[in-house]
Amino acid sequence: MEHAGFDLAMIGLMALICQWIAWQLKLPAILMLLVAGITAGPITGLLDPDALFGELLFPLVSLAVAVILFEGSLTLNFRELGGHGRTVRRLVTWGALITGVIATIAARLLLDLSWEMASVLGALLVVTGPTVILPMLQTLRAREHLTQILRWEGILIDPMGAIGAVLVYEFVALGSGGAAATHTLALFGQTALIGFGLGIAGGYSWGLMLRHHWLPHQLHSFGTLMLMLTLFTVSNQLFHESGLLTVTVMGVWMANMRGVPTRPIIEFKETLSVLLISGLFLLLAARLTVEQLALLGWPAWVFLIMLVGVARPLAVWLCTLGSGLEWREKALLAFISPRGIVAAAVASLFALRLEDAGMPGAEMLVPVTFLVIISTVVSQSLLSRPLAHWLGVQRPSPNGVLIIGANAVARQLACTLRDAGVSVVLADSSWDAIQLARNEGLTTYYGDPLSEHAAQHLELSGIGYLLPLSPYRELNDLAALHFEHLLGRDRVFRLAVDEGRRGNRPQGQALDHLPLLFGRDVTYAKLSRLVAEGGEVRLERCGEKFRMEPLRQAHAGRWLPMLCIGPSGRLRIATGETGLSPKRGDTLISLVHADSPKHSLQTVASPI
Repeated sequence: MEHAGFDLAMIGLMALICQWIAWQLKLPAILMLLVAGITAGPITGLLDPDALFGELLFPLVSLAVAVILFEGSLTLNFRELGGHGRTVRRLVTWGALITGVIATIAARLLLDLSWEMASVLGALLVVTGPTVILPMLQTLRAREHLTQILRWEGILIDPMGAIGAVLVYEFVALGSGGAAATHTLALFGQTALIGFGLGIAGGYSWGLMLRHHWLPHQLHSFGTLMLMLTLFTVSNQLFHESGLLTVTVMGVWMANMRGVPTRPIIEFKETLSVLLISGLFLLLAARLTVEQLALLGWPAWVFLIMLVGVARPLAVWLCTLGSGLEWREKALLAFISPRGIVAAAVASLFALRLEDAGMPGAEMLVPVTFLVIISTVVSQSLLSRPLAHWLGVQRPSPNGVLIIGANAVARQLACTLRDAGVSVVLADSSWDAIQLARNEGLTTYYGDPLSEHAAQHLELSGIGYLLPLSPYRELNDLAALHFEHLLGRDRVFRLAVDEGRRGNRPQGQALDHLPLLFGRDVTYAKLSRLVAEGGEVRLERCGEKFRMEPLRQAHAGRWLPMLCIGPSGRLRIATGETGLSPKRGDTLISLVHADSPKHSLQTVASPI
């Protein structure tokens, strides 16, 4: 224990390095964490979680899994499930059941597990999860409806699959003592009663607390976490192993309760999640032993093939009957089903508890689950984009625009872009601004666009450009840095800063390589002032005879060209470095001062 502090610090540093490498390579972080954990654990022996934490390891893993399941269930809003099509609903219900049944049968026949242990493994492996799906979709560029199906399946099957896995585990754990079937069913019913009863009671009562603001705002997130952990432990005290079901039901109830402000709670958990999940998976991977890895012979690999080559394609085929999808689209859906964080965490927890209960075959849960996770993440991360290209189901180069801010400037520009046929999304944390944008029929995201919640819910399919138009310099700069990695350097812009305030810029020279949006002297203050004084964002088509200079003279400095849309739909955005050169057939969008004459570009008769 004398080196425990150093070991904990090294775990944190290792987690940070893994997260950074995954960000650089655009891969799910779980892959790097598992590889690092296996390297530090069974391969080199540098990290021994059991020796480091002793008897605290089991409670820590248990609480961490409770937090992960609660966080996932908080995103399960049934209104969102209903809005994303019959295919998604089928995949997260019937598809999960089909996958679980086939995985159970395969585990029983190939891995020589009892039906009880096979059913636990089968239930565990239906869960994919957004943490592994979303990084894949960002580089996949599949057709929009395919992206939507995969995205929402990953988000929704996480908590729903976890509920199924917990119920199957409860049934198996309660029946492990050899009791009669009726007695086992009675115990299972008692577990479900306590789990659902405490979960609904806790979710409803705490939802009332949050809805009526009976607690200070700064304690909402902390209080929710503490109540959830308290209910988890109380539930386990009342009846063994009912706590996971309790916290999952509590999260689902709060997510679907009207008027409950869950968004700040979800945002609060993001930093906690990165810390908790990163450390947890390093430790779980490090607990693997050489003996466990030795169990992964050819039957485990055949089981993997059955899971991804039979169960997933069959589930997709049955769930997409009558959906109108082409066989190529179905093939891509059938290929992509990587397993993620919930599967690994819950498998490790169930294995610990079932091994303590003396259940034969419990030692197979963790290595087989990790084999499925690593194999599916690696193969599908590397091959999904080439497969989508070969099948011909990729979208063309994205030309949509994400605008940071939903203020008057952003709304005017967004409306004009929409009228020109360009897809636009406005992201802002101001509810009033978002409401005004929605009233104008614009697509919006309410919240922090840099958050983990945004990574799961901010719709980026078809988005190819970032325009930072928020009044907050720090948000504009951080958004440019964040989305540059996703969209590319030439599609992300920075907004000019007043000379007198440039020295206070927190990012320093980190953004100097990005082009200045609309011009070197075009600041948010200038744009906002022009719009407030009655300036308009206009859309006009460049005629047969057109040149820029006569138009500039006609408007006498009261005209700001912003961007052009070519006949193919490609955007060319004015910058401080290159300016803007419209061509015949382009659509020009510009900000025109209130007192500027309404010249049509068609009337500027200067030959090209």
